Amino acid sequence: MQLHHVLIDTFDAKGLVYKISELFFRHNLNIQSNSEYVDREHNKFFMRSEIAGEINPKLLHEELQLLLGEKANIRIFSPLKKRIVLLVTKESHCLGDILIRYEAGELNAQILGVISNYETLKPLVDKFDIPFIHIGHENLSREAHESAIISAIQKMGEVDYIVLAKYMRILTSVFVETFPEKILNIHHSFLPAFVGANPYKQAFERGVKIIGATAHFVNNHLDEGPIITQNIINVDHSYSWKEMQHSGRDVEKIVLSSALKLVIENRVFVHANKTVIL
Repeated sequence: MQLHHVLIDTFDAKGLVYKISELFFRHNLNIQSNSEYVDREHNKFFMRSEIAGEINPKLLHEELQLLLGEKANIRIFSPLKKRIVLLVTKESHCLGDILIRYEAGELNAQILGVISNYETLKPLVDKFDIPFIHIGHENLSREAHESAIISAIQKMGEVDYIVLAKYMRILTSVFVETFPEKILNIHHSFLPAFVGANPYKQAFERGVKIIGATAHFVNNHLDEGPIITQNIINVDHSYSWKEMQHSGRDVEKIVLSSALKLVIENRVFVHANKTVIL
């Protein structure tokens, strides 16, 4: 029997879990798992349910909306694979990790294509029989280049998520607003302390003791979007900056793949420029 995910966020009130569960029962649905969280500061209630049974998504949504009020945000997800697009530049570690997990069946997703402003990674992508689209930025304004990328993505049909797997160009507000809360990015956690070229060398020169990475949704504030996952590792004086860079890239690919898995599994709520993971 197929599982569906129901995600609800609304203002907190007594009896919400009972009311929602009772409605599922009336629809002859079985709750396989359930997670809730209350943000007391904002009086917000979050709930993620995995339900099994035959459902009419439109009818269930309408009844939940009637039960909880028009201000409740209700999302119902089918078991269909998420449709994702990867954007890359020249670095292969994050892309390669996602492609290997994809090939191994670890991601409930369909990779529609990989788009890059360089052709460097085409041989890698070709090995996985995934379309590679080169859209060079030479002699193009940023707006014209992004317009070509947006057009290429839209030709792929409905897209659930766009993953910036070390895509090293800053996106304009037009691009971000075209795909709201659908763009995932990864960066080293030295930002904003070590910005610009070669942050690992800068970190080495400052004698840092931990390095890490952050995966987040992209908004119009550079590297300030809602954080999905983070991780760190310890380093010390014995690391060269090259060794620090290698360790940092290991963290980056794990953190990005973890974030991608969470959104694919419909576990992420965005709330007040933060995320709630259930």
